[in-house]
Amino acid sequence: MLDTHARKYVQPIMDRTAEVLLRVGLTANQVTTISFIIGVTSGLFIYLDQFVIAVVVLWLSGFLDAVDGTMARKTKPSSFGTILDVSFDRVVEVSVILGLAFRFPDSMWALLLLSTSIIFAMTIFLTVGAVSEKKGIKSFYYQAGAAERTEGFILFTAMILFHEVLTLLTLVFLAIELFTAFQRLAEAKRILD
Repeated sequence: MLDTHARKYVQPIMDRTAEVLLRVGLTANQVTTISFIIGVTSGLFIYLDQFVIAVVVLWLSGFLDAVDGTMARKTKPSSFGTILDVSFDRVVEVSVILGLAFRFPDSMWALLLLSTSIIFAMTIFLTVGAVSEKKGIKSFYYQAGAAERTEGFILFTAMILFHEVLTLLTLVFLAIELFTAFQRLAEAKRILD
């Protein structure tokens, strides 16, 4: 929801950052890879009890992940770049979940359920994007939903910083993720019929 509705407020910052990175000679795919490398360290920092650092690298990764798309649109977007971006996003999320699961094994069952819900939601999201003829600002049809990447980062941040109630926060995230999945499934039925 925030990715869809608040983007216009942060887009000028992403535009300026994209222009700087393009001027220094980086490509969108290189920034995607940098974002990925930074992002996967989040799980390691969680495991090492460096929770604030974990949150900082997660959000830096997320910011660069948004900038890489802006860079692609300013140059020449590639289908491979889209695959790289979406795939690396999931690995960063898995890194956070694994870091939390190994650091707080009592919450592992809830984190496994969350992982399953993310797989389910992303399957719907990507399949609708692949079969839909509608196009948006992205290189495929982007279904807005209650839980987009920013909401996920907010929930991951809460889970990392308030790990005393990790299971509860994970179950809240699970509920929001499932709501979003069924919201997107209903929209898919409407637009594809």
